Amino acid sequence: MLTRPTALLRRVPLTALCLAGVLGLATPSGFAAARAETPLAEADRATIEAIVRDYLLENPEIIAEALTALQQREELAEQERQRQAVVALNDQIYDPDAPFMGNPDGDVTLVEFFDYQCGYCKRVLDTVFEATESDPGLRVVFKEFPILGPISVVAAQASLASRDQGLYPEFHHALMGYRGQLTEEAIFTVAAEVGLDVARLRQDMKSPEIRDEINENRRLASQIGIRGTPAFVIGDTVAPGAQSLEALQILVESARAS
Repeated sequence: MLTRPTALLRRVPLTALCLAGVLGLATPSGFAAARAETPLAEADRATIEAIVRDYLLENPEIIAEALTALQQREELAEQERQRQAVVALNDQIYDPDAPFMGNPDGDVTLVEFFDYQCGYCKRVLDTVFEATESDPGLRVVFKEFPILGPISVVAAQASLASRDQGLYPEFHHALMGYRGQLTEEAIFTVAAEVGLDVARLRQDMKSPEIRDEINENRRLASQIGIRGTPAFVIGDTVAPGAQSLEALQILVESARAS
């Protein structure tokens, strides 16, 4: 004759019990929380806990599988949350007044959040320009997202101010391509090299509109769930990290087909 704990375990798959143990449900505290729904005698609980413990010790891969499944579930949930945020903030993300390069009337827009001191942003610089040059229907919008210190803020302010002199793409490329420690002196040296009026630039970058634009980019990044640079947004998809040319082209074609 089956004892009560054994009969109970026969009705519940052992793997399910073990996964419950991984998630904290087959622990003394877990059982205590569930006691009102599933009353068990102390002996029953002790027996189940011992069986779960022994099974996990004999099959530790169950824990890794459960954690992997949990991580995948959380990643999918985060991706869906980001997708919904991008849809809700579409007009702000794809702002027609934001600095851009490529076709102003392109059928696909790629948005990049970046910082001028970010090594990965520098690594992907030529990739973004190549993607733009090879696709006549692509528009690339730049979102200044200075997160790596005060000099990053100065660089972002100067870059945004360069729009008033019609040299944003040139200055952006030169400043992002700068090698060495970025300083205020380096920023304005690069500005002069691309033909900017530095005295005017210094004045224009103090504009409250530029400060507000940077703060708006930070707000957008926070709401979308962007925590580092570079990060790309296209369609309703967020793609973090330095993307390869092939990866960017796949994202563009996917957005174009949707």
